[in-house]
Amino acid sequence: MESETRENHPAPTGNTPTPQSPTYQNLLTQISSAYTEGRVRAIQAVNVYLLETYWRIGQYIVEFEQGGSTKAEYGKALLKKLSKDLTLLHGKGFSRSNLYMIRQFFILYPKFQTSGISQSLTWSHYCELLAISDELERQFYEIQCQKEHWSVRELKRQIDSALFLRLALSKDKEGVLRLASKGQLLDGPKDILRDPYVFEFLKISDTASLHESSLEQKIMDNLQTFLLELGKGFAFVGRQYRITIANEHYFVDLVFYHRYLKCYVLLDLKINKLKHHDIGQMNMYLGYFAAEENVEGDTPPIGIVLVKDKNELLVDMRPTR
Repeated sequence: MESETRENHPAPTGNTPTPQSPTYQNLLTQISSAYTEGRVRAIQAVNVYLLETYWRIGQYIVEFEQGGSTKAEYGKALLKKLSKDLTLLHGKGFSRSNLYMIRQFFILYPKFQTSGISQSLTWSHYCELLAISDELERQFYEIQCQKEHWSVRELKRQIDSALFLRLALSKDKEGVLRLASKGQLLDGPKDILRDPYVFEFLKISDTASLHESSLEQKIMDNLQTFLLELGKGFAFVGRQYRITIANEHYFVDLVFYHRYLKCYVLLDLKINKLKHHDIGQMNMYLGYFAAEENVEGDTPPIGIVLVKDKNELLVDMRPTR
């Protein structure tokens, strides 16, 4: 009986895919890729339709307000009345504050196709951007958000830390206009370093008695967020990076490499006020890296001394010449 059973049910041939065969794995990969791509495109499509729908609603509201006698009839109570009636008809999503944002969306972007509305940004992104009254500042965050693929949470953090103002302070009028129209362009050390840096995510209280080693540990514990605050292109190299000069060992607190400027960035942490010998020590570190660590194609290293002054983390920059 066993022999007859095996004859009636022959073993699979080489043409039949099995879960272990290369052809099956290729099929599995293709299906997974198609499914993942489809989900992404579906989410993007929903986002585009949502933005366009809100834009049209904003258009209807503004056009109604501009309708002469109807404007006088409803006045400031229009959004309140719309919120109540639309919520009864459609449920959540039509709060008075959301309707105000929808109205602002149309006012600030009067032409949906040509006003620079990005399909890569969500409605939540635009709610944060619409709250910025200065047009140049809003344009900067919108462009930078697209370039850096910021989440809504990261966009909020960058706005709260006044990134645009900190960058704009070091630029002339033309530089500020370029900043607003193209985002932050990285041409040299002055473009990647900020003064001051804001490290609110370290959660250092005003009364905290902090040692340099503790500050260093807090930075390491929040390394991803710290790199975002430093700016674009920073890669972590080492902590307490040992260098030897004249048979004596020194330790650089934090060492990074900047992928776009092709240079080392040395970070020295100081809890007390900046002193002259701190700058001298950093210049020594920079000289060592330029002579011993740089390879062909590297540009001169950059030194940053972070000091805590007036409860703010400030920066002193000393790139080599």
